Amino acid sequence: MTNSSEHPPIGRTYNLAVVSGGTSDPSSTRLLADRTADRVAGIARERGNRVVITVISLRELASEIGTAITSQLLGPKMTKAVEALGRADGLIVSAPVYKAGPSGLFTSFFHVLDNDLLIAKPVILAATAGTARHALVVDDQMRSLFAYLRTLAVPTSLFAASEDWSGSDLSKRIDRAATELVLLMEAEFARKIKEATWRSYQHEYGSAGGTETGIDLDTDLMRLATGGARPGPDDN
Repeated sequence: MTNSSEHPPIGRTYNLAVVSGGTSDPSSTRLLADRTADRVAGIARERGNRVVITVISLRELASEIGTAITSQLLGPKMTKAVEALGRADGLIVSAPVYKAGPSGLFTSFFHVLDNDLLIAKPVILAATAGTARHALVVDDQMRSLFAYLRTLAVPTSLFAASEDWSGSDLSKRIDRAATELVLLMEAEFARKIKEATWRSYQHEYGSAGGTETGIDLDTDLMRLATGGARPGPDDN
């Protein structure tokens, strides 16, 4: 996991977490993530703001992801990654596609995260593959995963097959997605959600980094679990 901050603070400072699922070095998945992150930082700078980028390389977390899947225990690298995601104002997630789906390493990483960690955070969804036949994986599979995590995926998703790197269309899509992410970060939507409507979300006990400790007893399920009767239509 690496940090970059090349420019002095100007305007507002936003934290951008970049998750790369690439396992090779060099990796086209990491290249797409870095290229998109650089464009986000550039657009933010043009608008008088600064972006601090934290890169989470899943190839460095592979063993700890496996441990977290089997034991629910987070190692030191996983803990740092979770902390980076928690303080992020926006995310870029980039996955390699294998056999018509994002890699198991990529999906396993997000499967072990606290369900409350990424609520309302804006995210760019990106994927790479050797053929354009996998182009729908981003919107068909990745978008549903991040909808379940209750993130706010930007409208423009990114996909790069081998033939896309030499064309101009990929650059145009990166510009569009980066602009969407910058505008959403500037709107501070995630912070406003947490301040205004956090309690209206369904939370698991002990979620949100262990801070969610309340249990709503006034639900049909909890009344039944505690031996209470479900109220009838005429009960007040």
